[in-house]
This record gives sequence, C-alpha cells and structure tokens, in this order.
Amino acid sequence: MVWTELTEAIAAALAAAGGRNGGHRDRIELAVPRDPSHGDWTTNVALVLSRELGKKPRELAEALVHGMPAAPALFDPPEIAGPGFLNFRYSNAFLNGLPARIVREDAAFGRSALGREGRVLVEYVSANPTGPLNVVSARAAAVGATLVRLFDATGQAVEGEFYVNDVGNQTDLLGQSVSARFATAQGIPRALPPEGYQGAYLVDVAAKLDVEAARAALARDDADWFRAQALERMLDWQRGDLADYGAEYARWFRESTLHASGAVQATLAELEQRGVLYRAVDPESGYERPDEARPAAEDAQPATWLRTSHYGDTQDRVVVRANGTPTYLLPDLAYHRDKRSRGNRWAIDLWGPDHHAYVKTLSAGLRALGVEPDFLQVIIVQQVNLVSGGQPVKMSKRAGEFVTLRDLMDDVGPDCAKFFFLMRSTSAHLDFDLDLARKQNDDNPAYYVQYAHARIASILRYAAERGLTPAEEAAGSLAAPEERVLVRKLAAFPEVIRGAAAAREPHRIPTYLTELAAEFHRFYHACRVVSDDVARSRDRLLLSAAARIVLRNGLALMGVSAPDRLERADESSS
Repeated sequence: MVWTELTEAIAAALAAAGGRNGGHRDRIELAVPRDPSHGDWTTNVALVLSRELGKKPRELAEALVHGMPAAPALFDPPEIAGPGFLNFRYSNAFLNGLPARIVREDAAFGRSALGREGRVLVEYVSANPTGPLNVVSARAAAVGATLVRLFDATGQAVEGEFYVNDVGNQTDLLGQSVSARFATAQGIPRALPPEGYQGAYLVDVAAKLDVEAARAALARDDADWFRAQALERMLDWQRGDLADYGAEYARWFRESTLHASGAVQATLAELEQRGVLYRAVDPESGYERPDEARPAAEDAQPATWLRTSHYGDTQDRVVVRANGTPTYLLPDLAYHRDKRSRGNRWAIDLWGPDHHAYVKTLSAGLRALGVEPDFLQVIIVQQVNLVSGGQPVKMSKRAGEFVTLRDLMDDVGPDCAKFFFLMRSTSAHLDFDLDLARKQNDDNPAYYVQYAHARIASILRYAAERGLTPAEEAAGSLAAPEERVLVRKLAAFPEVIRGAAAAREPHRIPTYLTELAAEFHRFYHACRVVSDDVARSRDRLLLSAAARIVLRNGLALMGVSAPDRLERADESSS
C-alpha cells in the first residue's frame, strides 16, 4: 500500500537525519494535495519536527530528500516546496503498471492490514422495537454497515451489533396498544393508552395474533403476553427490513438479558466497590434519556447517585431512583461493561441527535468503572428530512404518519437510498431529495456512479465480441492527459479507504466514487478505447477494467450493487 511504503520511507529518512529509533513514525502526516501541481502526496513533517531535531525546516527537508531510501519505485525524487513541505509524485513506472496490478488484485485492491490490535464493536440503529424503522434509522444503518466494512477492509477485527431496548415503559405501551387493537377487532371496546402507539401497523400486528391465545390473554388481562408477542413481531419486522437493506449484525443483544443475568446489579456493585456512589434526595428524579418517561419525584427519599462530575460530566447523575428502579444510565453502563468484557477494545456507537448530551454522561460512567478513556466513541447521526416537490414529507411515529425504511426501499431502491444517506457527513443534517433519487439519469449521483460501471462492462463486452481483451500488462505508457488523470485517481483508492476508516467518515467513499466516475467519463469521451490500434486498445481496455474494479469495490463498501447493465431514462441502451 502506497501510504505504508511512503510512511516507512520517510521514517527511515528521519532516522538517518537524527531522529529517534522508529524515525518518529507516529508524527508523520501524509495528505493528498488538492492542487495536482503540488504532487500526488505531501507531508509537513519537516516543519513539525525541525525544532525537535535542531534544524531549520528547509534544512531538515533537504536532509530527508538525501536520506530517502530507494523505495521510490513508486515515486520520482521528492520536491521541496515552500518553507519545508515535501511533495511526492508517482513515477511513470508505477502509474503504467497500476492498472495491471488492480486487475490482478481484483476484489482485494484497496484492502490493507493497517488495523490496530484489538476488536471493534460497532453498535448501530438500535431503534426501540415499537414500530417499523424510519428514515433516520435507515441513515444510521447505511453508515453503521459501511463502517463495519471499512474496518474490515483495513484489517481491523470488527463486528456489528443491534441493542434491543426490550425493557421499560416504551415496550409496555407497545403491548397495551396491541392489546387494545386486538380487543377492538374482536368487538370489545378498549381505548388506546394515552401515550400509546396509534400507527395502523399495529392493526396488522394484532390481526396476525393467534386468536384463541390472544382472547385468553385478553380475558385474564395478561399484558405481558401481548407485550412479548408484539416485541417478537416488531423485531422480526426490523430484522427483515435491515437484511433486505444490506445491514448485517453479528448479534442482536437484548437489554432484558442484562437484567436476567444479574449484570445490572453487578455493575452497581462494582461502582459501589469503587467508591463512586452516594445517596441523596433526588428532587428531579435524576437524569433520563429523552425517550424515557419521567416519574414523579419522591420527596425526602434518597436516590443513588454516581459521581460522574469527577469524570468529565457536567454534574452527578442518578443511577437508582428513590423507588429502587434504575435510570437508563445503569443498564447502559452494564451493557458497555459487557461489551468490554467480551474482548472488544473499542466500542463505536451510532446515536441520534437527541442523545447528544448523553455522550458525556455515559463516557464519565464508564471511566468511573475503570474502562479505558478511549474505549467508547459516539458518532451522532443527524436528522434526515425527506423532501418531495420542494416540500418536506412529515414524519410522526406516535401518530403513525411516517415514511418507513421499507417505504423508502420500495420507492427509490436500497442502493439509491444508501448512496444518498452516505453522501454527506453524519454530523450534517440531510435533506433527502426523493424526486432526485427517483431519476434514472446522470442527475442522480448514485445512478451516475453505477452507470460508469455499467458503461465499462458494455465496453468490455463490445471489445470481446471483436476478439479484443485487456492487456495483461500495459505495452505502452499512459500518455494522454485523461489517461494519466484517471490512473492517478485509481491510485488514491486505498488511501481513501484508510482515511475513511481512520476518521470514521464513510462519506469519503461516495465522494471519491463520484469523482472517479467523472474522470472515467472524461477519459471515455477523449480517448477512443476500441480502435484499429490493437495494442493501444488493449492498454485502454486494461485501464477501463481497472476502473471498473475500483468502482465495484467502492460500491461494495457502501453495500451498493454494481450492475453490468443499466438503462438511462434518456436512452434505450447502455
């Protein structure tokens, strides 16, 4: 991988220039310049380390140039720019040989073994099992599944997990709502609970219950039976939709197992042993997550508090209320303690924007438990606004008026949905343009990238019909400007994957693929791929085949298909 080889070459040059053993490898930062005239890679390491090594920045840069080992089969000799930047340009030999290398490596191109030792657990979606998944969950699913694939592509041991919140007021209300729907269907008047779920989907859930068993449960007022039945059907629904969407999980972890196993009480006992708990009157019933019902305060009764303010939170938090019931914080701490006990060195959680304030609290609680400060990383997945005809599409889970993940897949398809969700940083609000997503032309960025792949497949089929196949190795050099720009863009793919995984920024992948598709289209229009010049045709077919592989590999990281045939709305064939 270019990043690894270049980092090692610079580290060796630093060691030769007087650096410590290892050549300050951890201080080397590499970047791909925005301006191609500045080279293919650049580093400011001479500016960063000049004072430490007792040299002026440009003097250190010159020493690095002279001390650079002969690894640059990849690069021409580095250039010094400005006060001490080092710019690197790919050598002609590397660029000319890259398409053949990509074709040889095929699905492995772009993958690396740069992951840190230790496992990563990515918890994503984890929506309450009280209804079908909405578009906010759809965005989280696209991001989470792509993060898992990115970590895997960089050699990191990783798993995905869904946390099922199957304990508490929300699921109790679900059971009561299904019970009321079933009773009504049986001609027995029963109102929905005041805070219950009104969605029409619960009518369908109630209709699928075993009638005799449900009538018996209704007669004995067995709320737990309806709750259990509703939970299983909701979970089956969510699992099915996520599977069809391409989001895969190693485990669906139920909160109820924490309570049944004693993990919640064990976590409380450990906090007690660590001396980070105290008892005091709780006038506001303590901290709850936004979706938790707030019980009435119990005057003059002590609650159990955790000294979260000692570990970075803004204040201490209640973990057990005065009435003896835990707040959300305690089982959440038990769950993350369980994650660490399973051998996961890092936990990445994807949360919605309404949980932003909870990050400090949970992080502080984990530090109070003695968990490593860098164990938990929370990624906030911002709000999604569906737009059609220039107007927002309203969503309200309580009223049952919302667009589900299944609705979206049926409307624009899972490929397009995922591409659109991944195009912007998770920290940015997203206006999802349904009208644009429905288009089957180059205005739609998902279609634009997929069409580039299909176009290359069409070119390769056309060439094969005429007895032409891609060269095994390029016979000549890539001389046309469009050829060189395209092959340079292909060379950047492994670094895009590495950077996206390291920064937890999946949006770098669709950004890169859109740029790559644009470069291929420019190459296609400027350079005739199949011509009377057989040698040149085979070289250009090799370059096209390499571009196709990179497009396919990039789309696969997003869970998006790479079709070989795709019709445009404005033409009849590919």
